[in-house]
Amino acid sequence: MRSDYIQRFGSESEDAHEKLRRDVMRTIESHGKRAATDLSEMTEGERAKWFFWNLHENLDEFRKLEPTLIGQVMCTQLTVTDGLSMATEAVGMEKSIALSCRWHLRLAYAAYQNEEAYAIGEGSVDLSVANAMPSQPPLQKNQKGYIEADNSLYPNQLYLYGWVTEPVWDEIKSHLYTPTPNCHTDLLLRDNCLFPVKSGFGFVAGPPGAVGITNIEFRVSSHSAERRMNRRSEKPLQR
Repeated sequence: MRSDYIQRFGSESEDAHEKLRRDVMRTIESHGKRAATDLSEMTEGERAKWFFWNLHENLDEFRKLEPTLIGQVMCTQLTVTDGLSMATEAVGMEKSIALSCRWHLRLAYAAYQNEEAYAIGEGSVDLSVANAMPSQPPLQKNQKGYIEADNSLYPNQLYLYGWVTEPVWDEIKSHLYTPTPNCHTDLLLRDNCLFPVKSGFGFVAGPPGAVGITNIEFRVSSHSAERRMNRRSEKPLQR
């Protein structure tokens, strides 16, 4: 998918890109126009379409729900290559990480003063590790990546392509490789760093229908084994 974007849209005019984006939005419009209260009745794929359409076509109202994408990291793979790069035509070492994730969409309902998280599918996160923005895929200055969906795959696949710096990777890698089951890592994309790749939002780039990302947050959660054992040993309350 990323190579298709590079070949087809890397030098595409803004008008042609916008036309293709509108075509994508039309295919998911019927799902996007449904009310947020219907999310619990939707499939994961329908929720993903609802998210992408509202972020593109209903952004101001959608922001009121403070949408946050959460990727629960299930598997981590590090790849290091040395030699001639086919992408940059430069010789040297390249490092990338691939994360398999379970994606959720979290919304805040101010009227009810509560939050709800909805599963929206599986997917992968491909991140280059470098101290400068990589040349591929084409991104804008200060952009960290983009996310897109492929609803033709079951149950639903979301793909994130981007990059992180070496210091960030050094900070999180020990948590991703931790052997303890008491620790897990989530990738968070908060609403104030998610933007539609469309006309008027020239500070993010990506294929038609994609969502540009300006900030990637990693959150590590842990529970001590001692606390877990204490909870297990607690006697149930007598009724």
